Amino acid sequence: MVNKKLLITGGAGFIGSAVIRHIINNTDHRVVNVDKLTYAGNLESLILIKNDARYVFEQVDICNTEEVNRVFNEHKPDIVIHLAAESHVDRSIDGPREFIQTNIVGTYELLEGARNYWSNLNGEKKDDFRFHHVSTDEVYGDLEGTDTLFTEETSYAPSSPYSAAKASSDHLVRAWHRTFKLPILITNCSNNYGPYQFPEKLIPLIILNALEGKDLPIYGDGKQIRDWLYVDDHARALLHVALTGKVSETYNIGGHNEIQNIEVVKTVCGILDELAPSKLDGIDKYEKLITYVDDRAGHDLRYAIDATKIANKLNWTPDETFATGIKKTVEWYLNNKIWCRHVRDGSYHSERLGVIK
Repeated sequence: MVNKKLLITGGAGFIGSAVIRHIINNTDHRVVNVDKLTYAGNLESLILIKNDARYVFEQVDICNTEEVNRVFNEHKPDIVIHLAAESHVDRSIDGPREFIQTNIVGTYELLEGARNYWSNLNGEKKDDFRFHHVSTDEVYGDLEGTDTLFTEETSYAPSSPYSAAKASSDHLVRAWHRTFKLPILITNCSNNYGPYQFPEKLIPLIILNALEGKDLPIYGDGKQIRDWLYVDDHARALLHVALTGKVSETYNIGGHNEIQNIEVVKTVCGILDELAPSKLDGIDKYEKLITYVDDRAGHDLRYAIDATKIANKLNWTPDETFATGIKKTVEWYLNNKIWCRHVRDGSYHSERLGVIK
């Protein structure tokens, strides 16, 4: 599995850009980045590798049948890693339609494009083709108690429009393997964090709000538990599964870091106190900015991944603990204020103007 061409959908997003940076910086593989460039797509996250000869960008909506087929036929990928999705739960509650369109219809269009392309391949090119669908632990719903974990056999019980749409796409991918024999892989990951994450998500929101002296909003009592996975660890895992995973199998990818949201926020505040002490009037510790707001509708209490299978079968484990990963994350945001400013003021969208077809 050397010198492969990988088609990455959603490659301008948080996780997708991490996967592309990992591939270009650490392997000899080639990448075709397919991204619609919605609000969450940010080409500034790829600025360090955008001129690499092994990287190509295509601004394409995966719901566009003609364009999806063109990309497959023109670039002839060996592997697809499908990350393109609407992903923020709050946005799915406010407006579910886009989640249904992108996550379900878009996945269908991509599956059909992949099937038509793969059906016409021959020999080793056909034998080695893989369609790797990237999903979330949220499809499993809410865990009871503190001892149970999500395994690959856990029944689906999605709670939000976002997780329901992702669950639907998972089922489509499995059906395309069962019915059409398309060689697929599925991974379900826990909460990602790290550099280049869009500031609507918890950790970057807390970092940037704290530095500006704004409230640090916590849903409910803040005792919701998540398993936190450093994004570069996830990127390594996704490529590893795509190259070495067994066709039709599902692999859960977790960080082995179960932490309450309130503890995550307090940890971030403590690191900021050390690295960028507050100069705000009356605020000597960032933790004083914490405020509690009404809980999110249908908010799951606990997610936790059992990542035994990927460790035993594919020999993958995360490199980062939460302690090491969160410090790297806070340091990155402190050292990349221009990227943060461009995202918050919307000027990062100017990168799109020169690439629209």
